[in-house]
Amino acid sequence: MGWPPFIRELDATLSVHSQYVLSGNLYDSFLFPNGGGEIALLPLRELLWEALQPSGISCLVIYDPVDGLRVHPDDEDAAAAATKLLGKWDAKPSLEGLTKHLAALARPTEQVRAAFVIEGASRIASSPTDLQPAERDFFRFCEKLARTARPVRVPGIRPKPFYNPIIWLAERPGDLPPWLVTGNDAIREIVLPRPHLGDRQQTARLLARAFAADPSADHAAADACDAFAEQADGLTLQSMIEITRLAKEQNVDLYGLPDAVRTYKLGVLDNPWSRGHLRKRVLDGERRVPERVLGQPQAVTKTLDILKRAVLGLSGAQATKSGSRPRGVLFFAGPTGTGKTELAKAITSLVFGDDSAYLRFDMSEFSAEQAGDRLIGSPPGYVGHEAGGELTNAVREDPFRVILFDEIEKAHPRILDKFLQILEDGRLTDGRGHTVHFSESILIFTSNLGSSKVIPGLGYAEIEHRIKAAISDHFTSVLNRPELLNRLGDNVIVFNFVAAEAASKIFDLQLENICRRVTEEHRVSLAVKSEVLGTLREWCTAELDKGGRGIGMALEAHFVNPLARALFERELAPGEKVTVTGIKRAGSIVELDVTTGPDTPETADTDKTLDAAGSTE
Repeated sequence: MGWPPFIRELDATLSVHSQYVLSGNLYDSFLFPNGGGEIALLPLRELLWEALQPSGISCLVIYDPVDGLRVHPDDEDAAAAATKLLGKWDAKPSLEGLTKHLAALARPTEQVRAAFVIEGASRIASSPTDLQPAERDFFRFCEKLARTARPVRVPGIRPKPFYNPIIWLAERPGDLPPWLVTGNDAIREIVLPRPHLGDRQQTARLLARAFAADPSADHAAADACDAFAEQADGLTLQSMIEITRLAKEQNVDLYGLPDAVRTYKLGVLDNPWSRGHLRKRVLDGERRVPERVLGQPQAVTKTLDILKRAVLGLSGAQATKSGSRPRGVLFFAGPTGTGKTELAKAITSLVFGDDSAYLRFDMSEFSAEQAGDRLIGSPPGYVGHEAGGELTNAVREDPFRVILFDEIEKAHPRILDKFLQILEDGRLTDGRGHTVHFSESILIFTSNLGSSKVIPGLGYAEIEHRIKAAISDHFTSVLNRPELLNRLGDNVIVFNFVAAEAASKIFDLQLENICRRVTEEHRVSLAVKSEVLGTLREWCTAELDKGGRGIGMALEAHFVNPLARALFERELAPGEKVTVTGIKRAGSIVELDVTTGPDTPETADTDKTLDAAGSTE
């Protein structure tokens, strides 16, 4: 294995560039060929020293805005070389004093090779586009110094002249004034990337020594290292070192490193997916969920299948890298009012024990492109940047949750692009540069696409075919985002129209809720005569194309409104019984006949009524 590419680039161009701006992955550890075929991990400062020392560099002069000047390595030879170049130096120089030291190194009077490393370069200027006078003078001087630096010739393996480099370490290229590097051939910009899979695999094999394992001789250990490297996708090599330390502290062996990766990424140890009772809860859900989401057997069955897959950790198991993807992805489609949101709540209650554990975003609020900042936060420099995004903040706070994106087709196409990274890699970077992981979340998208192409009475197979065709056409032809549809795969779940039998059950449930609310609010019982009940049922279930939501709206118009009008005219005493004995409609106005009296057994009659508990008399 050779040196990292950015080191080879820097070393090869010392004769033509006097300054370098290194940005990106600065705080990582890097793989370093330690001789004799050995590989080691070094931080950037140590790596620069090891790389430049063979070219005759006698020391690194390090400056940062906090600690000031110091010399690396910390020995007499390096200190002597620095003194020969700089003379007597101020340990904490001002920017004006720093220019003298930079000039002494870049235009040396002695034939001494050294490098000047400016750490924390992003912190020197308060704003790269709005410099203070002292900052402006400093960077102007550095720009000129880049063009007027003199190369140095020293004896050794590289006797040809090259510059004593000034190396800026900036978190982002834009943290330095743009005019410093733009069009300046003497300054070279190099971005340090995140480690690729090969680097992570090599690092995992090095770290396996902490577990007394030898991947070169043990195939199982080698496979565990490869799994560790895949799980660490998006992380730095330094993070892998920290994960290994975390695993050792928790007495986790080499084969349990994926759990340590999860803990490191999410910052939590209580994993609901690992609870032993969750499998039993999902099995119980095969009975409970159909009782809650009525008339949707196909949708409920497929949803529970995907949920079982998530519990077993098999979501995306067919892919080469699947560990970082969301636990489950569901796309609920179909006519309005058929139970899509209710099923999302049922899943949340099933897994997390609480309906409120789901996070809902109404995507009609994200129809403008700039509204996407609400999800991940504003970019640096914009108002509200430090607040972060609603989505990323919520998942960072609690990564174990159901996230519902309602009516996804109403979002701006550029906002939909943000979901590509979530669905593929299970992570998203917010406006502050923090990475948020979705690997333990369930994502649910709902859509009404294709609803206009289906009518009640069609068979489920035909409804499913038409709606899926409409979804495919929308993502491929309208949005030109076929890749997003591919990420959803076979997780599109189509809801059927509410059938008459299910509509009648929904009506009963909603009417029971109304009766219960009257009892809770006013401490009176509410009963409805059987004739009134039949009329109400007929009126409220007449238009099945509006689904359960339509039944609720009809109940509100035909029962709740006239009931409120009737009760408002009466002084109700706690313990009374309110009985609806008749109903009539004149145009859009409904009137109820209501009687009141003590709630005793003597007030009951032989007619069938519905009370607050849903029982019949």
